[in-house]
Amino acid sequence: MASKRSRVMSSTLLITGLVMYLLVNEPQTAQAMHIMEGYLPMGWAIFWWAVFLPFFILGLRSIQKIVKEHPELKLLLGVAGAFAFVLSALKIPSVTGSSSHPTGTGLGSVLFGPLAMSVLGSMVLFFQALLLAHGGLTTLGANAVSMAVVGPLVAYGVYRLITGARGGQRIAIFAAASLANLTTYVVTSLQLALAFPAETGGVLASFAKFAGIFAITQIPLAISEGLLTVLVWNWLQSYNAKELVQLRLLKREETM
Repeated sequence: MASKRSRVMSSTLLITGLVMYLLVNEPQTAQAMHIMEGYLPMGWAIFWWAVFLPFFILGLRSIQKIVKEHPELKLLLGVAGAFAFVLSALKIPSVTGSSSHPTGTGLGSVLFGPLAMSVLGSMVLFFQALLLAHGGLTTLGANAVSMAVVGPLVAYGVYRLITGARGGQRIAIFAAASLANLTTYVVTSLQLALAFPAETGGVLASFAKFAGIFAITQIPLAISEGLLTVLVWNWLQSYNAKELVQLRLLKREETM
């Protein structure tokens, strides 16, 4: 047990070291990650906060239940959060006021469910906004809805759908991570379109413009994230088999 815990801790430290290296050596741009601070009109910013908060509260309850019943899974929760932090710290400027990047939410969604990931993902967004000036506090609700709520819900649903149909687990992991990534940017495109409808064509025309620009960079990023998530999943199966079995039993109890 101690050796497995040390391996999980070392992997968490490795992930943290990797993200610090990437942040220090990453070329700096004027673009902020996600939807930047002050970019959304205040009415829309408040609206997305109102949509996000119920999921965050339910997510806190979910994590409390997991930690209370299975305290040995705390480190694995940390790994899921660190994985999301690393991937979402890699940004490619895409459109004014936002950027394209992996999300890393598929792994945590498959491991702990979408509600738990709503907390982990929003904490990632909070610390990036506070410490790295990526995103913002007023736009945190909007960014969390796209990356920490809708993306994880899609990832979990796709994973359960494929595995329930007796599809391969690796295929399910790949599809869950990739589609969570793409869905995040579909929602982001919708959020921007609602806030800034086009003079000609309104929200639909604006959505087509934002989604089209995002798709250029996001589709290959989603595929890459899916492949990377499968590799990390294979590693977890090799070194943390006992914890993964406990997670499967926990999910089975929740569905009964």
